[in-house]
Amino acid sequence: MRTSSELFADGRTCALAVAGSRDLARSAAKHPELFPEGSFDAGLYLSLALAGAFGSPWATVDGLRAVNRSSLLVFAVDRLIDQEATCREDVAALVTECLAAAGGAAPRSPAGGFLADLRGDLAGTPGFPALEAAWRDQLERMLTAMAREWDWSRAPQAPTPERYLANADSCGAGFISVSHWIHTGLAGGPGDLDRLRPACDVVQRYLRLLNDLATHHRERSFGDLNAFTLGMTRDEVTARLAELSHEAAGLIEPLRNVHPRAAEYLWWQVHYSAGFYELTDFWAG
Repeated sequence: MRTSSELFADGRTCALAVAGSRDLARSAAKHPELFPEGSFDAGLYLSLALAGAFGSPWATVDGLRAVNRSSLLVFAVDRLIDQEATCREDVAALVTECLAAAGGAAPRSPAGGFLADLRGDLAGTPGFPALEAAWRDQLERMLTAMAREWDWSRAPQAPTPERYLANADSCGAGFISVSHWIHTGLAGGPGDLDRLRPACDVVQRYLRLLNDLATHHRERSFGDLNAFTLGMTRDEVTARLAELSHEAAGLIEPLRNVHPRAAEYLWWQVHYSAGFYELTDFWAG
C-alpha cells in the first residue's frame, strides 16, 4: 500500500501540471499564428506540463514556467521549420529572428515574441547574467541542428545514422534543460553547465532515438528524417537505446552528490519518456 505522503506528493505534482497546462494555454492564445489549434491542443499543453511537473516535483508553479514554455517553444519552431518553411531562406530568417530576440532585440514575429517572453522570465533570475551566453549558445545549437535536418531532408545523399544522432540538438531537450536549470537556480554558473552537459547530451541522443521509435510512421508523411528513413531497423534502434541508457546512467550517477536535482531530472527524462512514448506522443492529431 502506498503511503499517505506518497499520495500527497502525487496530488501536488498533478496540481503543478494542471496549473502549468493552463499557463501554456493562455500563453499560446496570445500567439494563435504560432500555435494553430490543429497542431496544439489541450492534450499537448497538459502533456508538456505533466513532464515538467514530474521531472521537478519539488518546484513551484512559477519555477516550472521556463521548462514548460521552452518545451512549447521547441514544438512551435520545429513545426515552423518542418511544415511551414518552403525554402532555405524561410529557415534562415526564422533562425536569425529567434537568435536576435534571444539577444534582446525587439521581436518581429510571433516566434520572436514568444522567445522574448521566455528570455524575460530567465532574465529575472540571479544566475542569468553569468549564463546568458551559454543559454543563447544552446538555442543556437538547437536552431542550427533543426536547419541542418531541413537541408538533409532535401539533399541527394542522406547523413549516416551516427551523424544524424550527433545532431540530436534538433530535438531541443538540451535547450529545455538549460533553460530550466537557469530559471530554477540548479545551474548557478558556467561551471555547473560544463559538469552537466556530457550527461545532458547523451540523454538528448537517447530522446532523439526514442522519439523516432514512437513517431516515425507519422513523420514519414511529412518527409522528416528519422533513424528508420536512414536505414536503421527496429532492433538496431532498440539496441542503441539500451547503450545510450547505460551510458547516461554512468554519467548521471557521479552528478548526484553535486547536482542532485539536476541529476534526478536527467534520470527521470530517460525513464519517464520511455513509458510515455510507449503509448503516445505529444503532438495533436
